[in-house]
Amino acid sequence: MDILKFITAGSVDDGKSTLIGRLLYDSDSILADQLEALQTSNRKNDDGSIDLAILTDGLKAEREQGITIDVAYKYFQTEKRKFIIADTPGHIQYTRNMVTGASNANLAIILIDARKGVIEQTIRHSFLVSLLGIQQVVVCINKMDMVDFSEASYQQIVAAYQELALKVGLKNVHYIPVSALKGDNIVHNSLNMSWYKGESLLPFLETIEISVDDSKDQARFPVQWVVRPQTEELHDYRGYAGRVSSGSFKVNDKITVLPSGFTSTISLIEQFENQPNEALAGMSVTIHLKDEIDISRGDILANSAFLPHVSKHIGADLCWMDTRQLDTSLTYFIQHNSKVTRCKIQEVLYKVNINTLEKEYTEEFKLNDIGRVVIKTAEPLAFDLYQDNKANGGAIIIDSRNNLTIAALMFRSVAD
Repeated sequence: MDILKFITAGSVDDGKSTLIGRLLYDSDSILADQLEALQTSNRKNDDGSIDLAILTDGLKAEREQGITIDVAYKYFQTEKRKFIIADTPGHIQYTRNMVTGASNANLAIILIDARKGVIEQTIRHSFLVSLLGIQQVVVCINKMDMVDFSEASYQQIVAAYQELALKVGLKNVHYIPVSALKGDNIVHNSLNMSWYKGESLLPFLETIEISVDDSKDQARFPVQWVVRPQTEELHDYRGYAGRVSSGSFKVNDKITVLPSGFTSTISLIEQFENQPNEALAGMSVTIHLKDEIDISRGDILANSAFLPHVSKHIGADLCWMDTRQLDTSLTYFIQHNSKVTRCKIQEVLYKVNINTLEKEYTEEFKLNDIGRVVIKTAEPLAFDLYQDNKANGGAIIIDSRNNLTIAALMFRSVAD
């Protein structure tokens, strides 16, 4: 059974938490103790019904303010598929939390209030979804009960969002009119919107095809540990332990070690006590080579036919996550897979106003700002462009003063 990882995004009060709560409640995915807590809660909707947003508003501040601040993860499954939901915050000051929640998602649900239509926060969330390379987008036009389930209101918002999707580069966009509060088109088809001929949300999520990994030919294996027991029994044992981040490796494949450029052939793959002929993306294995090569933690094994870029000068989209603004005079750490080295932000090319999508040419980068930069690293990195291989196309920046993560990077071509 495969797993669909998706996020929900939308403006404050668009109903993200209620939609997830309704999805869990109507699909019978709530445990008995959770259901009892819901029924005894003093937090009710205006019509006296249970406030299902309680299921995801886990922080005390969220319950008090009625907004999502942190990323809330929920897990459930049906007979057809397993799901991991990341309920991400909609408010602009929590952009960094949304980026964190969306980084590994297969699909994004963007909520739009049927009374308000496409607004500035819709533009911002759609831009972030595009930036992070999420291939499938579902636009849930929520609170249809507040506009008398009007088809005209729905069609007007669809037309407006189609223009936005074209502008930010979203291609696979699907539209569903819903009422999370009432349960229309969440799990069961709505009797109030007979004009809508598509699927309700849950059947759609159960059957949507998860995008095939376009990086399957780009086999990448970041070395996490060089295994040399040097015991009498295993005197000549030399293996390279790690996790296949993308593609696959087979015994007798020709590989290149980067950044050194040395080449060899895979002689053996080990996984616990097994010796599989092939290691697929996501598998943690130990790889043996036919040649003795100087390899260290942080090096990358790549299939020789599809090599990544190797450079000290890298273009990247940067999302700044620190309360202290970016200082181009400081030296930071960059962590790319298992490799950590020093770096400097050599140049800020521009910052994006993510409410208008206009480029702003300034070097000032503050909390939640996003833009294009050029990074100079102390040692060369073996990387792919983010749009080609997300697993090897991203990194984080760490403050060298306190070892805290302060930025997320998506490697791009500087010419883009």
